[in-house]
Order: sequence, then structure tokens, then C-alpha cells
Amino acid sequence: NALIDRHLILEKDYAESTGGRRAGLLEINPEGGFAVGLIPQPSSLTAVILNLNSDLVYSQQWNITFRDNYPQAIDLFAHCVEELFCKSGIAREKIIGVGLGMGGPVVIAHGSDEQKKRYLAPLLSAEEIWCQGFSEPNAGSDLSGLQTRAEDKGDHYLVNGQKVWTTLAHVAKWCMLLARERKEANPRDGLTYLLVDMESPGIEVRPLVQITGDAEFNEIFFKDVKVPKSQILGDAGGGWAVAMTTLLHERGTLGLALATRAQITASELAERARKLGRGSDRLVRQKIAQHAIEARALQLNGYRAVTAVKRSGIPGPEGSILKLMWSELNQRMTETAMDIAGPASQVADGDGWKYQFLRSRANTIEAGSSEVLRNILAERVLGLPRSR
Repeated sequence: NALIDRHLILEKDYAESTGGRRAGLLEINPEGGFAVGLIPQPSSLTAVILNLNSDLVYSQQWNITFRDNYPQAIDLFAHCVEELFCKSGIAREKIIGVGLGMGGPVVIAHGSDEQKKRYLAPLLSAEEIWCQGFSEPNAGSDLSGLQTRAEDKGDHYLVNGQKVWTTLAHVAKWCMLLARERKEANPRDGLTYLLVDMESPGIEVRPLVQITGDAEFNEIFFKDVKVPKSQILGDAGGGWAVAMTTLLHERGTLGLALATRAQITASELAERARKLGRGSDRLVRQKIAQHAIEARALQLNGYRAVTAVKRSGIPGPEGSILKLMWSELNQRMTETAMDIAGPASQVADGDGWKYQFLRSRANTIEAGSSEVLRNILAERVLGLPRSR
């Protein structure tokens, strides 16, 4: 966690140079030599990029009313940061946005006043990182089939079970955990939503190495983990509703970010074709033009989603649409990048495109598989008959 410590030092330096304004530093990228900060103010959000000497590299401000519309503002974070990277031209690594995109909105929607005071400030400043403990080996798409148990022991729960594909679990302070408190005829009943301290005794985190060689995700094992009842979010046994709020914000926030990300990838792909001397190839040009059109349509739908969030404060179905469209478009774009370079692209680094191609295989699985998202859109948006 020395990287996080270094970024908190940068935050302190920046606060001193700007008269005490604190920046929530959300980007850990020491290799790239920069950090990203979000400075919340009463009527605006300023995003900045700092180098590791705390010098300002780039900044942009958005007018957002925080005091009255905090839920809407927090849902715009990912979109604002993606726009920042797109306009500054600096390569993006991984934003620690699980807490901002999901944790913050769900605490606001279902948390008590005490919980809001305890969790929101360190979440916003990125002093405490969050992870999401939903998926299990036998409960991914069918979340109601989860088996992790929370046994009521009076003033606390004892949690036993396993979660999988948990992003940032190896650095997280808090886990948004969905566990089964009791069996009910309807499997969506009897679930309890807990905020679990990841430093609690009995928690073991194991990294999962992907085809890229990275270990972005983790398995979490819980063995007699004691969780105070003060850390229940919502009502005991009513965790399904809290979980649905979380997923709504996950796809909404993620969709906003990905809509802008697609534009960046399409531009990079066109530049790659030029560098490889394939820019005059008619078939290549046709493919890239199609990708650019789809990326632009995706971005415009992202703007529509931003407008909807600003009006209602709640992400709508646009999030699922954006995530579905982006995941399949990104796979097609990375495949095109490999195709235009020929067989050598499979062994050469290719300016990072080989990595992107391998990583994109997970796009249609993570944060809701394409099949699940199509069912959601068919049943809940178009009103078609249920498939089961």
C-alpha cells in the first residue's frame, strides 16, 4: 500500500498549494508518473492530473451541485474522469471507482445517518477503498443462488463462505457483502447486505491470474468472520433490494465511463492503421469507419444517460444498454487491431493491443454477461415475456 500512501502525500501537497482544498486521488499509476484528483466543492467538481512531483498537468471543471444533489454528482464521477483522460491525451490505467460508483450511492440510498457520516467522507477522498462481494462459484448470473451465510449471533453475525471475481479485494478496506441469513421459499428473500471490514480476522484473499498475466480479480474466503449488526445496510433479510440498487449504479456508472472510452479506442485504432501503412486499404477503412460510427453512437447515448441521471438522480436502463454495446464493440475493435497487424500481432507487443485483445475476452462476462443484459433489456425495458 505504499502506492496509496504516496498518493495521499500528493493529496496533502496539493491541498497546501490550493489553500486547503482536498483532492480525492483516484488513480494509481506510478509507472505512468501521474495521479488523478477530484476536488468536490459546493457547486462544482474539479478534476486534476498531477505528476509525482505534485505539479498540475491538466485540469477541468464541471458545474455540479453537491449539497443538494450528491447522489447525482457521485454518478457522474466516472464519466467526468473519462472525459478528462480523453481530452488530456494521457493513458488511463485503473480508477478506484467501486466505492464512488456503487458504495457511495448505495449508502446514501439505504444507509442510516450514522453510516453516511462514517463511510462517505473517506470514500470520497479515496482514503478507504471498497470492493463488491456478490459473485460466488455457483452464483454469478443467478445472484439469488448465493450460499455465503450470515449466522445471527445476537449483536453480530458470523459470516462463512466464498466470493469470487472480486475487483480490488487485495487493497480494499470495505466489502459490500451479500449473504444469506435464512432460507425462504423465494430465494431473493432472507438475504442480508453487510459492510465487512476486510481487515477482520478470518478473511483470506487469493488473487486470480487472468489470461493477460494480471491478477485484477480475487477470491475471498470467510471463516467465522464477525460482523457487527451496526454494519447492516438496509434491513436484515432485505438485502436483495439493496443489492439491486448497487447493480443499478454499477452498470449506470460503468456505462457512462465506457461510452467515452470507446471513442478513445476507435481513435487509437485509426492511428494504428496509419502507422502500419494500412490506412489506404478499403476493407480496413470500412471496418474502422464502422467502429467509429458505433463508438460515437455509444458516446451520444452516454450523454443521454448523464442527462437522465441529472434529472432523476437514479441511473436508468441506459447503463445496461451502454455496457452491452461497449463490451461487444470493444471486442470487435481489438480483433480488428490484431487483424490489420497480421500474424505478428500474436507474438509482438503491438503497442499494447495484444494485451487489450486478451483482456477484452472478459468484457462480455464481467458486470453482467451479454446474455443476462439482453434478458434484462427485453423484460424490463421492452416488456417482452419472461424467458423462464
